[in-house]
Amino acid sequence: MTTTPATTTVRFARPEDASSIVAFIRGLAEFEHEPLDQVHVTEADVVRDGFGDRPLFEALIAEQGGMPVGFALFFPHYSTWEGRAGLYVEDLYVTPEARSSGAGHAILAALARVAHERGWPRLDLSVLDWNPARAFYEAHGMAHQTEWLPYRMERDAIAALALEAPPLG
Repeated sequence: MTTTPATTTVRFARPEDASSIVAFIRGLAEFEHEPLDQVHVTEADVVRDGFGDRPLFEALIAEQGGMPVGFALFFPHYSTWEGRAGLYVEDLYVTPEARSSGAGHAILAALARVAHERGWPRLDLSVLDWNPARAFYEAHGMAHQTEWLPYRMERDAIAALALEAPPLG
């Protein structure tokens, strides 16, 4: 028996997609073996921050047969060397049932189209070192940046360091 790839459509997310976006974020956390109680995002957060007066992100929804099967959440970041914005992908997730169906390719191609049409010369994302999706990204022309190491400061460290800051003028 042979199977053909499912037809995938990709569109910009709308406020009514908030519940799907939250479900995809929770699915990604589960895939990454993270405790679900660490996922604090709510539908209200998604609507406020993605579709409010000053959106902080955009999202794409992949559908097959009219059902959402994946998403990408992204926002611009600025490259001082390029003198242009780039596209940073915070999350890209495809449901287990839709993996290897072409949905991931369709999402990544749509992200590339957004970056290209906006004149953004970079598309960046981070991947856990054990994630098999690394091969997928490399097959699509992305290169692992071995010389750049990600660093992160989280809530408690931010609060502690902020106490040491002089007033901003």
